[in-house]
Amino acid sequence: MPDTDTPATPGPDEDVVDLLLAQHAQIEELFLLVIGGTGQDRRDAFDDLVRLLAVHETAEEEIIHPLARDLPGGGGDPMVEDRMDEERRANETLKTLVEGGVDADSFDTAIILLRDVVLTHARYEERYEFPLLRQHVPAARLRSLAAAVRAAQNTAPTRPHPIARSAKANLAVGPALAVIDRVRDRVRKSSGS
Repeated sequence: MPDTDTPATPGPDEDVVDLLLAQHAQIEELFLLVIGGTGQDRRDAFDDLVRLLAVHETAEEEIIHPLARDLPGGGGDPMVEDRMDEERRANETLKTLVEGGVDADSFDTAIILLRDVVLTHARYEERYEFPLLRQHVPAARLRSLAAAVRAAQNTAPTRPHPIARSAKANLAVGPALAVIDRVRDRVRKSSGS
């Protein structure tokens, strides 16, 4: 099972695009494990997926999308707003899946729909945002942004929360929600459920 506590192994030349691409690959792998899994393996993979999606999207909303808004040739607000809308839709579906759990009757259909939305969103980022970052942001800054994304992920909520729906809300309430989520995650992990 992928280790979502350290979403990608940092290297000396890892930049933020490398980090986010590695996480996209982990997300895709986790979807396969959830869809193909059963029992506790499926539950564990789903918990890992939920956590990775939550911290990944929070960091993008706080760091990547604001930067992309200001890049030349990036389409500015419309491009970023499209990505944010995709993230909001995915977050709503994810919240519903978390509430119902992997044993819900609608889970199999909903997880496939979520996978399609999330992977399409990732491909749009890879096609539109990430090339702009590499083209217009100096390599040293891209490397420092990888550390900033990791730091944001370490303080991000690990579950979808309706109250944290924007970068400002994430910054305001995210740390408190993150503490609650991480305590819940540890309790759940130690109890084996």
